[in-house]
Parts: sequence; structure tokens; C-alpha cells
Amino acid sequence: MIKNENSDREAKVLAQHIYVCMSVFKARRVIDQIRGRSYEETLMILELMPCRASYPILQLVYSAAANASHNMGLNEAYLFISKAEVNGGAIVKKLRTRARGRSCLIKKTTCHIKIVLKEKYKF
Repeated sequence: MIKNENSDREAKVLAQHIYVCMSVFKARRVIDQIRGRSYEETLMILELMPCRASYPILQLVYSAAANASHNMGLNEAYLFISKAEVNGGAIVKKLRTRARGRSCLIKKTTCHIKIVLKEKYKF
């Protein structure tokens, strides 16, 4: 079996900074809507979605498409989201002062978002 040279070309982007402060479940709701769709359709869905988690994911999709077009020379019209996953990240813990000299723990959950774009075959 002969493999095409362009068959395994994919653009990956991974966001695992502390700045992606959102719950894994909130991000997964958005990711489940865009998994397997074309790049242009994904942009329309994310721009019109009212969830707060859609904006960081929109930035990641833009970044993955820019990586695909600039680094690998792929055409943005033929791209689709082949893999999109959200995993839990580190939990940022802060102390908040309370009455009578006590303190309360505030936990901010973060998540790791991974998006992979592939090019559809042109026939």
C-alpha cells in the first residue's frame, strides 16, 4: 500500500497555560460541537456561540490554521478538525480572608486544550 505524502500532514496546537482558567466540563461542551467539522464551519459556530469558553477555543483554531498555512503550506479551505480534546490542568489555589481571622480556600480549575487540523483529500 502506497501512502500519499500529504496524508499524514496535520497542524497541532496545544494550550496548557495557566491562563486557560475554565472548567473542563465547560470547555468540553464547546469542543463537542466543533469536533469533525470543517474549518470555516467551526469559525461560524464559535463566533455565534454564547458560551464564555468559545473565545479561547476560537483563538486556538485560528492559531492552528495559521500554523497549517504558514509552516506546512496547507490550504485553509480544505482543513477540518480531526482531533479536539480537553483534559484537566493544574488547580490554582488561593486563600481568601474570612471573618474572625479565618481563611477560605478558592480553587480555580484550569484545562489543557489540544486541537489538530488535517487537510481533506482533494479529488
